Amino acid sequence: MASKFGLAGGIPERRVRPIWDAIDSRQFKNALKLLTSLLSKYPKSPYALALKALIHERMGKPDEALAVCLDAKDLLYKDDSSLMDDLTLSTLQIVFQRLDHLDLATSCYAHACGRFPNNLELMMGLFNCYVREYSFVKQQQTAIKMYKLAGEERFLLWAVCSIQLQVLCDKSGEKLLLLAEGLLKKHIASHSMHEPEALMVYISLLEQQSKYNDALEVLSGNLGSLLVIEVDKLRIQGRLLARARDYSAAVDVYKKVLELSPDDWECFLQYLGCLFEDDSMWKFFDDIDQIHPTKHIECKFSHLTEEMFDSRISSASELVQKLQRDTENSNLRGPHLAEIEIEKRKFLFGKKNDRELLKSLLQYFLKFGHLACYASDVEAFLQVLPPHKKAEFVGMLVKNSDSVSASATIELGQTTTILKVQELTGNIFELPLGEIEASAVKLAKLYCQNLPLSKDLDPQESMFGEELLSLISNMLVQLFWRTRHFGYLAEAIMVLELGLTIRGHVWQYKILLLHIYSYIGALPLAFERYKALDVKNILTETVSHHILHQMLESPMWVDLSNLLQDYLKFMDDHLKESADLTFLAYRHRNYSKVIEFVLFKERLQQSNQYEAARVEASLLQLKQNADSIEEEERVLENLKSGVQFVDLSKEMGSRTLRFNEDMQTRPWWTPCPEKNYLLGSFEEFSYCPKENVNKDREENVRRAIQRKSLVPRMIYLSIQCSATALKESVETNGSGGDVKTCGELKSLLEEYTKMLGSSFSDAVGMITEISQGARTSESLGSDLVDWLNFAVFWNAWSLSSQEHWHVLNLLFERLILDRIKSMGSSDMSSCYSDVQVLVQIITEPLGWHCLVIQACTRSSLPTGKKKKKAQHSDHLPSSPMTQAVKDSIHSLCSTVQEVSTWLTNQINNPEDAQVEKFLSTLKRNEDAGGPGHVLWVLESFIASSEESEVGSRIFEALKTWSKADSTRKTVTAQQKLLREFLQICESKRELLEKLKQQMTHV
Repeated sequence: MASKFGLAGGIPERRVRPIWDAIDSRQFKNALKLLTSLLSKYPKSPYALALKALIHERMGKPDEALAVCLDAKDLLYKDDSSLMDDLTLSTLQIVFQRLDHLDLATSCYAHACGRFPNNLELMMGLFNCYVREYSFVKQQQTAIKMYKLAGEERFLLWAVCSIQLQVLCDKSGEKLLLLAEGLLKKHIASHSMHEPEALMVYISLLEQQSKYNDALEVLSGNLGSLLVIEVDKLRIQGRLLARARDYSAAVDVYKKVLELSPDDWECFLQYLGCLFEDDSMWKFFDDIDQIHPTKHIECKFSHLTEEMFDSRISSASELVQKLQRDTENSNLRGPHLAEIEIEKRKFLFGKKNDRELLKSLLQYFLKFGHLACYASDVEAFLQVLPPHKKAEFVGMLVKNSDSVSASATIELGQTTTILKVQELTGNIFELPLGEIEASAVKLAKLYCQNLPLSKDLDPQESMFGEELLSLISNMLVQLFWRTRHFGYLAEAIMVLELGLTIRGHVWQYKILLLHIYSYIGALPLAFERYKALDVKNILTETVSHHILHQMLESPMWVDLSNLLQDYLKFMDDHLKESADLTFLAYRHRNYSKVIEFVLFKERLQQSNQYEAARVEASLLQLKQNADSIEEEERVLENLKSGVQFVDLSKEMGSRTLRFNEDMQTRPWWTPCPEKNYLLGSFEEFSYCPKENVNKDREENVRRAIQRKSLVPRMIYLSIQCSATALKESVETNGSGGDVKTCGELKSLLEEYTKMLGSSFSDAVGMITEISQGARTSESLGSDLVDWLNFAVFWNAWSLSSQEHWHVLNLLFERLILDRIKSMGSSDMSSCYSDVQVLVQIITEPLGWHCLVIQACTRSSLPTGKKKKKAQHSDHLPSSPMTQAVKDSIHSLCSTVQEVSTWLTNQINNPEDAQVEKFLSTLKRNEDAGGPGHVLWVLESFIASSEESEVGSRIFEALKTWSKADSTRKTVTAQQKLLREFLQICESKRELLEKLKQQMTHV
């Protein structure tokens, strides 16, 4: 803490050092004791008070910390200039920032800079405050002042970056860029430039204004010498020439780059774009997204004659052949991929060269097919081929891999690649069941044969054939989907659990298991697998989609609460602290990082998952407290009665949403959280690349967030309407509650139905017909819970209508009891999707309806003096509405009891019997196909393996694995989830029994 020592506000270093040492070692009580002694000698020292505030904040006393900070601030504003120093101000800034009062820290620095306008240190502190506030205009103004004061290049570049951020983030007028350009030109004329980063800022500024020729002039002038790596300079030059549409010159430059760096794939694509004068390539490079990279690059040829195309493609072929000759003895993939790209361009132009394209893909396989990257390398090329050509190519790979005599590792790699290509093209979904099963068995044997290759590897290192188990499990899941034989799914679990026992660091196994366990209702085990991924920092944003959706539809509220809290804490902390990185980039003169950090923060702030999690965290609190109206009202009070979420719902229509989830890591059967092919039939399936599946998500997710954002407010308004309904003798159709409150509720209901794609009147008609059996519940689609929510709040708006109460009762009975009936005596593994729907119905719409009933019951019961007067005459004991409430309680009680009974029957089924049933699905039929054949291969290998063959670590792992243990863990996890759900149902039933008892007195 040496930087904090010295004379701060007139206090000697020796008096301050022990306090900082105590703070750093988290001995806050000792620090406070030392500080109290210091304050007795320096009672008017702002620095001493700032330290006191810091200690209080670290001790978890924010109110005391803020009060002390404000006292220190008042002292700073007094006339004694000796009290004003950067050390005091920076300490205050730390505390104000932690207390979410950045504006107060900024005002302190602004005041100090006003008092001492020539103090550069204070001005840098003020600039830092504006960086934290993302106040780009004030950043610019402060940086200009520092530049005028010190004349340093860095301060001018701070100002220029602030201007660029205004244009990029605030969409300010581009005339600002002219101002920045003028400032830089003036500085260069008088002082030149001295840093490569400064030159890059200047060039990017000119590029933002499309002044490519000016940028080229700067690059080729004296300033260009700042870039000492020639190939980097050439890449910039090529890009600028291409943007300026000087394609012939750009082609020459890109040729030089490729000669210097023949594996530069991006450069080769840009070379081709310039060769064909195709400016559409820049759309691809400008919009490139590292999280969701697109594989397909548009190619425009319409402006070229066939003769022009032939001439230019011939030129490209000559270059590629030269690059291949120059790199003949290396393992560079770029020149060989370039050959495939040329054949692809010919194919797209209409040359009918599909044979040559397939041949070049095959040649690439023979050279690099054993590498794990082969499938991703050729994915973009395979996309342009028609289905029958893709199937032909797979056949070519199989034929040639069989004919090549290669080492064990190369054969292993090629076999893995062929399976990955089959998955990639969708070809594997067209194979006969027997062929898929035979392939899975073959891969299991191959895995066992090659396991000894990994005996000397470190546990952290990837094993040979590691991907085979993932491929086998994917095949087994497909076999389950096509046959509905649960044994295949059980076998996939065993294969992956064995893989994790051998090497526990394989994240692919964990993700596959996570999704299989989620599908069969072993969600506690799925959550364990998710936690084993050790998701931290930014991965909470890109990876949590694997488990979050399932948890939101489960009764595992404690784990869900922790998951949401961890995610929101990371996001909130990052958004608060990301400015530290930005200012660090300024300090270190890394100006490209300044822009990058700010844009990254903006992207996170616009995350759809972040918005959804904030809403879901509040809804979870409401669900957890729905059995007590008093507790619910306290939660709603903390949520500002849901008003803020209504505002969020209104803003969502115009707000930019970013999808940062890494969907490429998801299994094929669930390409996004809202879709799971296993819930449908194989016959209805048509292969669709993940890239296409996710295109329709944005509007659906936006509408879901908008709908859910209205729920807290509608709960609040429903309670308010219900609280007055029984006290008023209103006999007209519509609510008997407060007119203003019920008017707002009606307005929100109309918005809610609009988001469901319906009008208010049509929505009422829909739920009425379903309750009467005139329509099936399938009419509600995947939004069943949202429709039920509407029905609950519609009834709360119109409480005086007995008919509406009756419709709602029937709706709950039909939707819940029909699902119970369809599940019958099925076990969890085959009906968990129905259990998920029941969980949502019981915890959300039924829970909200119980709140309405609680509000009605509370308002109808005698209290205080009225109770003493007896005979509750003003509570309309014989009113139709009172009877409607009683009937509803009775109906719900009976319905929830049915759910509890089904759950109890499932839980009472002996665990050993369930384990035996699970294991029985894995029994192998030696004379026919079916589950168990893959597992038999693995178990046979385990039984015959020797320590000398596979190594001690793998041998121990093989001997400790047990399919019985894996089965018991699965069954136990299913039982745990059912017990959690039963507990919720019993809580609801007890509440309804209590309400029934209370209503007997009305």
